[in-house]
Amino acid sequence: MTTVHVPASRPTAADLSVWPASTTEPARGDLAVGGVPLTEIADRFGTPVYVLDEAEVRERCRTYRDAFPEADILYAAKAFLCRAMAHWIDEEGLGLDVCSAGELELAVTTGFPPDRIVLHGNAKSPRDLDTALRLGVGRIVIDSPSEIARLAAAVGPDGHQKVMVRVVPGISAGGHAKIRTGTDDQKFGLPIADGYAQHAIARILGQPQLRLTGLHCHLGSQITSVKPYLVAVRRVVGLMRRLHEQHGLVLHELDLGGGHGIAYRPGEPALDLTTLAGRVRAELADACATAGLPVPRLVIEPGRAIVGPAGVALYRVLAVKHTGRHVFVAVDGGMSDNPRPALYGVRYAPRLVGRRGTAAPAGVTVVGRHCETGDVLASDVELPGDVRPGDLLAVPVAGAYQLAMASGYNLVGRPPLVAVRDGRARLLVRRESLEDIRRRDVGL
Repeated sequence: MTTVHVPASRPTAADLSVWPASTTEPARGDLAVGGVPLTEIADRFGTPVYVLDEAEVRERCRTYRDAFPEADILYAAKAFLCRAMAHWIDEEGLGLDVCSAGELELAVTTGFPPDRIVLHGNAKSPRDLDTALRLGVGRIVIDSPSEIARLAAAVGPDGHQKVMVRVVPGISAGGHAKIRTGTDDQKFGLPIADGYAQHAIARILGQPQLRLTGLHCHLGSQITSVKPYLVAVRRVVGLMRRLHEQHGLVLHELDLGGGHGIAYRPGEPALDLTTLAGRVRAELADACATAGLPVPRLVIEPGRAIVGPAGVALYRVLAVKHTGRHVFVAVDGGMSDNPRPALYGVRYAPRLVGRRGTAAPAGVTVVGRHCETGDVLASDVELPGDVRPGDLLAVPVAGAYQLAMASGYNLVGRPPLVAVRDGRARLLVRRESLEDIRRRDVGL
């Protein structure tokens, strides 16, 4: 029987739909991002390596500003933060949402205005609160009753600090159970339904050092439907109405968090930002009119939706193994630089770059180098059937919650991050070396 080899086709617009807008094919089988060939980046900086398209990040910031011109847009630093990222966010006029003293200090020491920063977290340490007060953070989001007295004491009798309260509206939304935060059975926030939030707010009003400016509500991550946000608006405004009736309180800010879903593979759904903005504005205006309250200023906290699609991860193939009906393509990274597939089953669409395969596409599983069966980067994906050791694989939509969540597992060292723009590549975060690891290990 004669085997017919079908060359892999050129990438189509649909294939590149989840790649940065600057992605081009400058040579047969190669791709370039920001005018820089990915093969050139791999050769210059080694692999694994993260590539971040600066222009894509900035354009996504502007898209949010245009969609919500009357709102405060805060970039959620937990998705990914480095000094350059803080600088870009500042230049594009966005604020910053941080959840630790580390994120806060990195941003402020880079020059980010502290009054445009919001600190939140379900278990803030004394260092987190002390750093926020010392640096003059704009808002602190109270997440539990125990924080109220602690924060008031840290502020002192003559000080003042603006605060918000994170409330839980009892809404299940998000791409996976582990990233849903709007329900009553998870660790974040104060539930509205059982009066817990209302009781905590009454305690805050008894602390003159704390100035309550508004309510914070975050439903989860990877939400692709507008409806959960509209339900949240109704329930949070309902709480605002009860607070006004009970305390005469008028709150001027409503933070709806982020969680805006993006596509990781061609054809997947993503949240329509224009539709979200229009319908949230209308719902908020109507709910406030019904409640007899002024419309509060909106705060939106996108993270993944800004930086996720701007990133690409590059890996070098180390081995190809045929085991029964399965083909495993092992690369030089894995769960230490991207734990998301192991944590909640995220699916990616890697592609071969640097050459065009001459064999028909075949189903494979791309796995990492770590000593865990669950170290899988992409399950059941198609790559050219002649993929081999030494090949370069590129994974799009790699900007969020990958390098940010990277670990030191197997002591392989975290990858570097390279920014690209206008045909130039520059190192933003260097590769973690064995010497870095040794310096932290001070005992014997």
